Amino acid sequence: MSNSVSHNFLQQNPLQSKINSSGIPANTLLQPKCIHPVPAQPRKSCSISKKFCGNSLQKPKLAMGSRRPVAFVPCAVLTTDPHSDQLAGKYNLDGNIELQVYVDASSPGSATKVEFQVSYGSDSLVLHWGGIKDRKEKWVLPSRRPDGTKEYKKRALRTPFAKSGSNSVLKIEIDDPAIQAIEFLIVDESQNRWFKNNGGNFHVKLPSKEKLISNVSVPEDLVQIQAYLRWERKGKQMYTPEQEKVEYEAARTELLEEVARGASIQELQARLTKKTDASNSQEPSHADNKEVSKAAKKHESKKVSRTERIKRKQRDLMKILNKHATKPVDEAKLAHEESRKPKALKAVELFAKAKEEQDGASVLNKKIYRLGDKDLLVLVTKVADKTRVHLATDIKEPINIHWALSVNKAGEWLEPPPNVLPQGSVSLNGAVETQFVSSSVDSTYEVQSLEIEMQEESFKGMPFVLCSSGNWIKNQGSDFYADFGVAVKKVQKDAGDGKGTAKDLLDKIAGLESEAQKSFMHRFNIAADLINQAKDAGKLGLAGILVWMRFMAMRQLIWNKNYNVKPREISKAQDRLTGLLQNIYTSHPQYRELLRLILSTVGRGGEGDVGQRIRDEILVIQRNCDCKGGMMEEWHQKLHNNTSPDDVVICQALIDYIKSDFDIGVYWKTLNENGITKERLLSYDRAIHNEPSFRADQKERLLHDLGNYMRTLKAVHSGADLESAITNCLGYSAQGQGFMVGVQINPVSGLPSEVPGLLQFVMEHVEDKNVEVLIEGLLEARQELWPLLSKPNDRLKDLLFLDIALDSTVRTAIERGYEELNNAGPEKIMYFISMVLENLALSSDDNEDLMYCLKGWNHALNMLKSNTDNWALYAKSILDRTRLALANKAESYHSILQPSAEYLGSKLGVDQRALSIFTEEVIRAGSAASLSALVNRLDPVLRKTANLGSWQVISPVEVVGYVVVVDELLTVQNKVYEKPTILVARNVRGEEEIPDGTVAVLTPDMPDVLSHVSVRARNSKVCFATCFDSNILADLQACKGKLLRVKPTPADVVYSEVNESELGDASSTNSNEDIPALTLVKKQFTGRYAISSDEFTSEMVGAKSRNISYIKGKLPSWVGIPTSVALPFGVFEKVLSEDSNKAVADKLEILKKKLKEGDFGSLGEIRETVLQLTAPPPLVQELKTKMQSSGMPWPGDEGEQRWEQAWLAIKKVWASKWNERAYFSTRKVKLDHDYLCMAVLVQEIINADYAFVIHTTNPSSGDSSEIYAEVVKGLGETLVGAYPGRALSFISKKNALDSPQVLGYPSKPIGLFIRQSIIFRSDSNGEDLEGYAGAGLYDSVPMDAEEEVVLDYSSDPLVTDGNFQKTILSSIARAGSAIEELYGSAQDIEGVIRDGKLYVVQTRPQM
Repeated sequence: MSNSVSHNFLQQNPLQSKINSSGIPANTLLQPKCIHPVPAQPRKSCSISKKFCGNSLQKPKLAMGSRRPVAFVPCAVLTTDPHSDQLAGKYNLDGNIELQVYVDASSPGSATKVEFQVSYGSDSLVLHWGGIKDRKEKWVLPSRRPDGTKEYKKRALRTPFAKSGSNSVLKIEIDDPAIQAIEFLIVDESQNRWFKNNGGNFHVKLPSKEKLISNVSVPEDLVQIQAYLRWERKGKQMYTPEQEKVEYEAARTELLEEVARGASIQELQARLTKKTDASNSQEPSHADNKEVSKAAKKHESKKVSRTERIKRKQRDLMKILNKHATKPVDEAKLAHEESRKPKALKAVELFAKAKEEQDGASVLNKKIYRLGDKDLLVLVTKVADKTRVHLATDIKEPINIHWALSVNKAGEWLEPPPNVLPQGSVSLNGAVETQFVSSSVDSTYEVQSLEIEMQEESFKGMPFVLCSSGNWIKNQGSDFYADFGVAVKKVQKDAGDGKGTAKDLLDKIAGLESEAQKSFMHRFNIAADLINQAKDAGKLGLAGILVWMRFMAMRQLIWNKNYNVKPREISKAQDRLTGLLQNIYTSHPQYRELLRLILSTVGRGGEGDVGQRIRDEILVIQRNCDCKGGMMEEWHQKLHNNTSPDDVVICQALIDYIKSDFDIGVYWKTLNENGITKERLLSYDRAIHNEPSFRADQKERLLHDLGNYMRTLKAVHSGADLESAITNCLGYSAQGQGFMVGVQINPVSGLPSEVPGLLQFVMEHVEDKNVEVLIEGLLEARQELWPLLSKPNDRLKDLLFLDIALDSTVRTAIERGYEELNNAGPEKIMYFISMVLENLALSSDDNEDLMYCLKGWNHALNMLKSNTDNWALYAKSILDRTRLALANKAESYHSILQPSAEYLGSKLGVDQRALSIFTEEVIRAGSAASLSALVNRLDPVLRKTANLGSWQVISPVEVVGYVVVVDELLTVQNKVYEKPTILVARNVRGEEEIPDGTVAVLTPDMPDVLSHVSVRARNSKVCFATCFDSNILADLQACKGKLLRVKPTPADVVYSEVNESELGDASSTNSNEDIPALTLVKKQFTGRYAISSDEFTSEMVGAKSRNISYIKGKLPSWVGIPTSVALPFGVFEKVLSEDSNKAVADKLEILKKKLKEGDFGSLGEIRETVLQLTAPPPLVQELKTKMQSSGMPWPGDEGEQRWEQAWLAIKKVWASKWNERAYFSTRKVKLDHDYLCMAVLVQEIINADYAFVIHTTNPSSGDSSEIYAEVVKGLGETLVGAYPGRALSFISKKNALDSPQVLGYPSKPIGLFIRQSIIFRSDSNGEDLEGYAGAGLYDSVPMDAEEEVVLDYSSDPLVTDGNFQKTILSSIARAGSAIEELYGSAQDIEGVIRDGKLYVVQTRPQM
């Protein structure tokens, strides 16, 4: 843990006299000066209303002592008053830069104004300053600071200047008469440039001030109110008793100043308590900051939803675009490499190592605490029957330990017996004081150390604190504690190798868990100590922290191990952790999504995200109370799917039922009285069929757990957690009685003026049944807050907690609104989808794809409203893209979180079920799950409207298996099928496991794309699809017991009965004795390294090159053909035979021999070996000559490195002869692999706007009268490669080529684009053989890498401009028709569009 020797950590100690906030014994040294004598007065009670706080806040208990002499606190604030004519100093800083300082103390009792003017304009100029008291050198720091002021290493203040033209100005006020002077330096932080006064500090004396009016006092009740207001203004900090006293007197000083300026006690009374008419004129106006709590309370009695709604602003959606994405694999590698670096041992680590090796002792406990920049070692060892405590520190100053022993419970202070006291110890009342002694094992380090030895077994541990130079050193405000016990570890599942995790961090967390179990304070402090290591490990490191904190929130870890900790100590540790998370949020924007999840788990006040707790705690109740089946499991599923206010009633009904000794009539009475009937229970998406049934021995535990759970449910559905987040940012507005009238306390500065009104609107509608207007208000509030979340702010975490609460409320509102959508039309569902998508984008790091989906939905809504043709078809493409985005998000979460959950969970003994569904629960707790549910509602509506197909493919895998028909997947999830099985399941809920041996699951149900079963299907390569056609489903069920081949496409599923010979792996080495072997003629090197297109012959190149040469000049002039040259057959073998490549050739022969012997692992080695070839000079020269004479650019003209890139691309094409897909394909058809030769077609890349593939006979229907084509944005690799999503597809009748019909709009999220470059295409003699489709097996490699671009179809004219679309699609259809006519047979054509011009890059016979 991080500790420091500082007055901020000094606490009262039972062994010593009281210590004040400066670290000075309060009863021995000087007290603050007395400004004027005031007779002591009896304390009066302060009427502090709780009503302004909202339900979740309480009045703080301030320890305010009796009257003391006044202690003034310096106050520095920016001011706009003009300075007086009293020039206190004029300085030349550097060349022409001049500083002038003005001082004005115009009236007794008022603050001294100090103005600084610098003839230097900079946005990063700050005043580095402090006050001087009693001519001491140490600077005094004020407790109140103006906006932007920061503490610098707790030794100075830094206040930013404001620019004024070419100058910089700053004005501060000093109201402490004890401050005699100001000392300062000026710093330009951006340039690290310091302006000094001849190498020293600037020193400006302040005029001495007269004392305030004597013989005047203010009533104690007003002082207490003012102190409370100060506490609120300063962010409700946790004070020590001494700090509370200082704050109390500072509050008195503020009131006395008002008196000195002429205010009467009666006016103070009126202002603070509103008991006279004068308050009406003095009450501040807070029109922009509405009375949030008042609105919330007023809303408690409201049962009818309001009709008013906010008017949403027209915004540029792209302003909330985030492109912060990181690669966890790289981070893991970085973390691993970092962990492998040798680390020098610290002095105390060397000491510990020596002690551990000294006598072979077993280590009971070992911990190193950070004390500022020093360390403290606590090492507990056991030798025979002796327990030894070794303490060591590298602090140089003399240091004492105040210690005791614990017998009954940890942390207990009992005076040790005399026989265990080290020499020189002094017994005190209930404790012992012992001095450390200097020691060293060798000359490499020095430490002060102490050894305490005891034989008695009854001692549990040793509490202690340290004292050095009069300063008390504690453990984050609490006592240190050395535990003598040995932690009992749970039986652990094998943790695995930690692959895909920040393993070193997780191992450290696991090692510290026994310490973390002591209390939340320990856990939060340990997390804070580890947070920098987590940050340095990248996303996987922060994922480890998130996993650990969620295990805590899920009650999978011990919360408190009989360890007494004050609530303020927990709060302080929590504040420290969230403060560090806030700092990382500012400095590392790529981690913000994870940081939000951690913050919502840790929570501002230990509560966390109550919406998520609904999901977590029901699992805990089921486990703790042994009630995992029946009604409780059904309710659990309902809660996971869509928790609603009904759950509050259900929970209350269960409590009443249990209290009545399980009278089921009481259960139904509570439900019915609150409007919940049996029919309503059955109407839920996850219906509740059963009645509760519990055992008598479960009663007390159920009542306890359900009682706690009720508070969580009410917190969500009454908006209480949201209310506390709102009030924490806005401050508390005037309402009701007491001193709070007319006072606005502690608002976050810089909030947009619209925010208070929006938040009031949200609270007024938070329980509305019609949730649409509520969600609009929530999103508008989030949009207004969004710019603030990317800027540094001392209150950033308060804004983050507010945004997290708003996000959570959107989610719960959507779940509550499902019923509202049951009979809704497509327009309303689409609008809800757009709102939830906007909410998800506002919470996501890399949200570019989500943003373009959102723009697409908005465009689809406009199309629907204007009754545009094909609106449903377009909306379906956006729906498909949204599903892809959700699946990608789920897979990203899974890859980042699940390995850490499984590794750390197994080391900590976490429940296995909780581990298996860990990531799914995280995902389902967010807006992504709500969005997925809405998309599922809309899908069948769009299919019907657009006359689309009968299938939704979730996991597209081609399989062969025997059909088995089941009622529910749940009933067979634990079954093991001996044969490959296609399950036709009538009911799939989404939470099931897929049985072993299953190759496909086909169902009429539509489970979430994010559901457990969907994730398992994709990860396990199981075909998974939903069938919407009852006739098709009946046909599948009739195939029970038959062997089927199921072949899914993005939009359809084709199945057919096959014989058992096709049961094996269709892609590799099935029985193929009956397949005739294909014959290849081995090609020879013709003596030419490079040829131009007019030299292409069958002896030189493959069909791909020859076809391009053939169509050149034979097509209409508007069809372009790229310039081409080729490296002909035999060049690879010739290069390999060169003397310079003999070593490569020898290695290849060895590897090919291994391959023939069945070692398929050698395929990768062969490809790597081919890349080691060197180019013979004749090849380079001939290729250069041919490319230049053909008008193509020569890569070498741009430098040797560019030629090396080209040469590498050529070798990659040759090496692709040995890729796995191609090799096994040729084996299957008995093609002699040694006879396969590879030419390389070289073409200049056309940087395409669009790429297309044409089949001149419709491949789906076999109709030769119509052309079928697909178009993608960018290069064609996304079309022919395995890129997710669909292309724009269309058909065109050959007798109506200018009337294309769009079949589907694009949903591919990624387009590929490239700079001007060269592509090297494979062109083997094994492609386009009769009866064998070899095309696409081998690689085409561009010289430069393509750039992946996330596509925005809402601004793509091919999608949005009907005329442009018709022009482009018609030209594609006409080009296909012309090429088919040229060849006289159906063709498979690839081409591109650039600036409206069409180019054909290759054509082949359509297979």
